[in-house]
Amino acid sequence: MAKPRITEALDKLSSKKPIKYGVYSTAVIIFFALILLPPILGIIIKWNTMQQVLIKPELMSRALTAVANSFTIALFVSTIDVIAGVPMAWLITRGKSKWLNVLDTLADIPFVVPTAALGYSLLLFWSEPEGISSLFGSSLISPGWLLVTLLHFTFSYPVVVRVIVGALLDYKMEYEQASRTLGAPPLAAARTVTFPIIKPSLIAAFILAFSRSISETGATIIVAGIIFENGPVFIQKITDDFKAVPPRIDQFSYQGSLAFASFVLIVISLIIFGIIRILGPKLKLPIKRIWPTFERKLSYSKATLSRDSVTLLIFFAIILAPSLFVALPAFEAIFTETLPNAILGVSIWSEYWQSLILSYSLGAIVTVFNVIIGLPMAIIVARRKAGTLTSTVLDLLVNVPLIVPSIALGVSLKFFWKETFTFIPEMLLLIFAHLAITYPYFVRSMSAAIERIGVDTEEAARTLGAKPLGVFRTIILPLTKYSILSGAIMVFTRSVSETGATLAVVTTLRTAPVVIVDWVKQKLPVPVTPLEIGLGCGFLILFSFIILLALRLIVRGKGRY
Repeated sequence: MAKPRITEALDKLSSKKPIKYGVYSTAVIIFFALILLPPILGIIIKWNTMQQVLIKPELMSRALTAVANSFTIALFVSTIDVIAGVPMAWLITRGKSKWLNVLDTLADIPFVVPTAALGYSLLLFWSEPEGISSLFGSSLISPGWLLVTLLHFTFSYPVVVRVIVGALLDYKMEYEQASRTLGAPPLAAARTVTFPIIKPSLIAAFILAFSRSISETGATIIVAGIIFENGPVFIQKITDDFKAVPPRIDQFSYQGSLAFASFVLIVISLIIFGIIRILGPKLKLPIKRIWPTFERKLSYSKATLSRDSVTLLIFFAIILAPSLFVALPAFEAIFTETLPNAILGVSIWSEYWQSLILSYSLGAIVTVFNVIIGLPMAIIVARRKAGTLTSTVLDLLVNVPLIVPSIALGVSLKFFWKETFTFIPEMLLLIFAHLAITYPYFVRSMSAAIERIGVDTEEAARTLGAKPLGVFRTIILPLTKYSILSGAIMVFTRSVSETGATLAVVTTLRTAPVVIVDWVKQKLPVPVTPLEIGLGCGFLILFSFIILLALRLIVRGKGRY
């Protein structure tokens, strides 16, 4: 009897305006205090140090070139992602083979592989003698801009596929079928009916691919080589120069370089995002003209077989095989003394296990915090609780951390928290950084889920006497529990894989991806063997896969997605 009384008391409290608006106000205050303002204020705090870069043309040119490389690769990769991802999503949702469920599962593999392990896997596959280069007698693709491009394509391609698959599953095929009954070939029907309807999802897929490319640090450092620099690599190299003994760069130039590069990355990212948001919906796609004979030839038999064959070839040869290649040295290590040393925590493995525990503990903490502070914000955005204009502005602001490069976000957060609260422990700083990066993923997922629930259902419950908390508990929560778990999975995997922000904000704590990067770059006093690196990546992949599988089993039962 105690539980119903407590529930009833909480329901009554939730109907009181001070309590109700207090919860929403707290969510907004936390968003501004922990997510939005710290990175902005962090740049402002170090604004004067940028002069150290402006008075050094060589340093400024290096920073601007690195930033230009970031956006060139991100825009190119995002475009290729959409071009290559649409046929894959179409095959998964419209194909007839019984193996498509397997293909659908395989498409998620790069999600399971943390990006640091993914970077090392691609380095082995494309550049090292152990990989495909052995067939050519030399490195097929040396570390540099091309390998970085392949890496970014590999980890952002599944994001695009997943978004477009979801859009095609939600899309009502009656519109396309009506076009077909009027004589339009399948390609013409898809081009003139389906794609215009799912255009918002195409734009969203492009933005997500762009943000993933512009943010990735750890894996990029692994495959970038000595000469190539993009924004995150430049920031990390400047940091390494400052930490060297003796330092290769003075403190003011170090802080100025970080502030300057982070500022330019953030501003240009926001400009590009604004342009996409404004011009994207107005983009007239596709071309309305129809070529019945030509499109009919491309819609059937040999043409579709060729399209599907190229799609599968790209996926298996460029995405899947390089992503899983690191499993070979991990498997070889099982039959050597590397495995017993790892299990016993000998030498480098002691720090590795500590970093692994830190990564998964941090991911769990950040996930719980996101659920607590993200749910009220998702309701505000979805139900316009703060008024139409204010809620729309909040909806736009929530996206800001999503498109800001993670290492730039980490640098600005470090400047803010370390300058303002010098006593703040590194663990708390790490939580704040990962919270800022992952927050948009949960809020976006939940606000979309809540928007799909008819307002009439909630209004009917209120007219029957249900209190706000009762409406949430009995209507919103049951209908969105799978979206909550899906959002939690995205937050957890993003946190576990994050390298850039972690490198930027802490000096003593080291997560598993950071350790993997240091191993590959041989930054330890003792050399790390390829078998040890492979086994370390293998453990990271295995444990991530087990956790994600457990979460997927919990989510199972509400459709494939």
